[in-house]
Amino acid sequence: MRKTMNSNLIFFDIDGTILSHRTFTISDSTRAAIKQAQAKGNLAFLNTGRTLAEMGDDILNVGFDGGVYGCGTCIVYRGDILYHVTISTDMIPALQQDLRNCKIEAILEGSSAIYYDKEYTNPVARQIKYDHMNRHDFTVGTWETPDISFDKFCIWPSSKDGLDAFHNKYKEMFDFIDRGGNFFEVVPRGCSKATGIAFLRKHKNISYENTYALGDSSNDLPMLEYVKHSIAMGNASERVKSMASFLTKDVDDDGVAYALRHFRLI
Repeated sequence: MRKTMNSNLIFFDIDGTILSHRTFTISDSTRAAIKQAQAKGNLAFLNTGRTLAEMGDDILNVGFDGGVYGCGTCIVYRGDILYHVTISTDMIPALQQDLRNCKIEAILEGSSAIYYDKEYTNPVARQIKYDHMNRHDFTVGTWETPDISFDKFCIWPSSKDGLDAFHNKYKEMFDFIDRGGNFFEVVPRGCSKATGIAFLRKHKNISYENTYALGDSSNDLPMLEYVKHSIAMGNASERVKSMASFLTKDVDDDGVAYALRHFRLI
């Protein structure tokens, strides 16, 4: 029988949790708090909807022990990929055609690159494409890129009928996460932020009592429901706040450090 480790597993969402939606930076307070938690023997992991290709230097330089990426599609521990699910290359052409037929705009997110269609009318999708194309630390491609490979995708449907048609065809293959504002994350069925935590708990043989997660939005709900100690940021959605066991301060008010101090993790 394997011995259970005494370390705590702490999972951090990125956008709105460690990364400010106002400044788009990680504060010195947050960086220091994560380092202090690790210095006490705790393991700090990212747990994000972003795929590996969307991990900028500003985030990786924090020095996390690893991460659950792409809503559980890729799990990394200290540089080693322990688990990785990709969408079958055989189905990509039909998937792309169905997105176009249903008039759904999409960004395809892989571990090596992010893939964009030629044009976007949705202002959010258009802005994301612009931001990513202008980053030196992101690898980007198009839907026509040879050997395209992706783990999940984000969609912006132009109509409910189009969304319903696409959902009805693919609901057995993918989970659809409603992020609000006509924005959905589409993830291989059975993958989530919670399954990533379960995998790492088993891999490190860590007790359920020693699991913590910090988040702010709807795609954080599975991990917050899974862990023993669920922490909602002060800027979290009301749904997230209502189910978390602890409400910390806003990301811009040193909310991460406040939560880690509360639980004596630093």
